[in-house]
Amino acid sequence: MNQQEKNEIERLPEKYRPLGAWSYFGYSILFALPLVGWICLLVFAFSGKNIVRRSFARSYFCYALIVGVVAAVITIVSIFAGPAFLTRIMEMLPGAPA
Repeated sequence: MNQQEKNEIERLPEKYRPLGAWSYFGYSILFALPLVGWICLLVFAFSGKNIVRRSFARSYFCYALIVGVVAAVITIVSIFAGPAFLTRIMEMLPGAPA
């Protein structure tokens, strides 16, 4: 990034300033924490202080919601289909013992 780009970013209001790569990494770790992370996730998702952070929190929330729904569906199907179904699923995973 050249000096002109840095100056342009500095002139932006705080609400529109982009996040750096380490910010995304840190927020991902924060949001992964069981209770504190989810509270921060909800606060940042509804906050208007930084639009980029709000968008990232919302996208992380959608991702977590999709993963949770898929895990719930797999759990429910495996409960009703029995242990044989779960064994077949585990055999399909890469690195499963033959």
